[in-house]
Parts: sequence; C-alpha cells; structure tokens
Amino acid sequence: MDHSGHQATHPTPPAATWRMAAQATLHCLTGCAIGEVLGMVIGTAAGLSNLVTVVLSVALAFVFGYALTMRGVLRAGVDFRTALRVALAADTISIAMMEILDNAVMLIVPGAMDAGLTSLLFWASLAGSLLVAFVLTTPVNKWLISRGKGHAVTHQYHSGH
Repeated sequence: MDHSGHQATHPTPPAATWRMAAQATLHCLTGCAIGEVLGMVIGTAAGLSNLVTVVLSVALAFVFGYALTMRGVLRAGVDFRTALRVALAADTISIAMMEILDNAVMLIVPGAMDAGLTSLLFWASLAGSLLVAFVLTTPVNKWLISRGKGHAVTHQYHSGH
C-alpha cells in the first residue's frame, strides 16, 4: 500500500533546534524590549514609583509582544480573533518569563531603577536585563517548541521560520 501522499491527522511538532528557539526568543524579545524600554523610560521620566514603572513596563511588553506576533499572523489572512488566540498561545509563557527575569535584574542592580535616563547605569542595567532574559528564556522556548507549544503554533501562519 502506497502512503506517500498520506498526511497525518495530528501533525508532529517541529524539530526544536537551538537556532529555532533562539529565533523565537529573539522575536519575543523584540516586542518585550520595545515595551520594556518604553515603560522604563516613561516611568523614570515621569518619576513614577519602581512598582508602577515595572507594572507599566510589563503591560507594554505584553502589548507589543502580542502585537508583533499578531501582525505576522494577520498577514496570513486570518481574522483578528484567531490572530489574538495564536499570539496568546505563542507568546504568553515566553513574555512572562522574560518580564520576570528582566525586571528582577533591574530591581536587583543597586540604583538602576533610580539612576535616570541620562545614566549609563540605567541603560547598561536595562541592556543586561534583556540579555539575561534572552539567555534564560531560549531553553524554555526550545522545550515549548519541541512539544508543539509556544512559537511553534505560529509556523502554520507564515513561511520563513
């Protein structure tokens, strides 16, 4: 019996390579970084408390992270609701992990949150916090992709990944 044209009813998850995990993490980091930096800049410039600044940064990181994923999924011609569901499934764990890590670094570095926008300490701490988030979230994304979760759910909506 020839099964060469037979498609499996349950697609297997993509092979989770470190390259794929790094690309997924970098994609996620882009949205996170936009929101995180914007939140930190707004909070610091407005003299908001550290707690309010962190909450603002986290909220904006999720908004921008989801928006970037949705942009790519919407290009595939799906409706907004489907794109939102895909973004939530693809990015929630990754964004949450990154936000916990990068905000923890910003809070742990003495004086980073209060250093001000013209301070090298502020910007170096922020850059370092994003690097830590990338390095520690990549293995999580590799694990998720290997199970058909996380960024793996977006593969059917765009080529090039």
